Amino acid sequence: MSKTYTIFAGDWRPCQVSAETLNSQHNQLLTLGNLGKLIECLILNYIFLLRMNMKKFLKNSKTAFVIYSLLAAIVIGLIIFFLAFLWLKHYTRHGEETQVPSICGMYLGEAQTILAAQGLKLEVIDSTYSKKAGLGTIVEQNPPANSNVKNGRTIYVIMNARSHRQVPMPELHDMSYRQAEATLNAMGLQVRDIVYEPSEYRDLVLDVRAEGESVVAGTRLPEGTQITLVVGKGRGSAETYVPDLKGKSLVGARSTLLAQKLIVGAVSYDEQPSPDDETQTFYVYDQKPKGGQMVMEGSHIDLYLSTDPDKKPSTQTTEEEDFF
Repeated sequence: MSKTYTIFAGDWRPCQVSAETLNSQHNQLLTLGNLGKLIECLILNYIFLLRMNMKKFLKNSKTAFVIYSLLAAIVIGLIIFFLAFLWLKHYTRHGEETQVPSICGMYLGEAQTILAAQGLKLEVIDSTYSKKAGLGTIVEQNPPANSNVKNGRTIYVIMNARSHRQVPMPELHDMSYRQAEATLNAMGLQVRDIVYEPSEYRDLVLDVRAEGESVVAGTRLPEGTQITLVVGKGRGSAETYVPDLKGKSLVGARSTLLAQKLIVGAVSYDEQPSPDDETQTFYVYDQKPKGGQMVMEGSHIDLYLSTDPDKKPSTQTTEEEDFF
């Protein structure tokens, strides 16, 4: 019995033929000079034999289970990767971007409306104070304007303060007006005018005024407030009378004296003022010289203060004044 082989027929279906028939076909193709067809036939049959041998290997070998498992794991991994890619594309809105508008200089409500119209959110993360920006407006944003971001992105902003920064008035009395002016400028306050009044000491600050009112040291004023300095110009040549200052506060006494071209001299307290008690108020209970006397313009008037507005001058003080 002759050996048979499985080959591909002309319609690409495998069939069983004998060795003699297979050799006859090959010789016929070679005799006719159809070398290309012979090579094609040999290659196809070789591939078919390899596939048949692989099927036997996978069917009978113990390694087949491992190979099938690896192939299954690869297929499952590819499916998971593909599903994850689709989910990430949907979650991150890949390709869906919008341009961030410029909101610096805008008020909060206006900026929120503009961002919401483009599918963006707004969050205030800090506040600052800038003279160059309007009060209550946005001074900085992140991401910056014209950046491309995903829809729904939060834009973080820094707001300018809603009111001017408050600065404390420094102690300027008996300071030269040039030094006082430099100190005020450094504090963010501006000297609008300098008024000269008679005083024993030329060019020293006698009073500090804001909007026509005397300002004591420690008073907090909005940054940029216009300040008027009252400066001494030397003792005057005319006489003026000393007003009665009993019961007045230090600020009130200073204003009354300046109106009479006089200045506050030494200030004595019957008890040490508390720097932590801002409600503590002192009143004049005695003065030197006494009210009603005539003195030269620019003279100093010494004041004695107490928290008791009804306190009477001590006998010792009166006797000392009479002695001098």
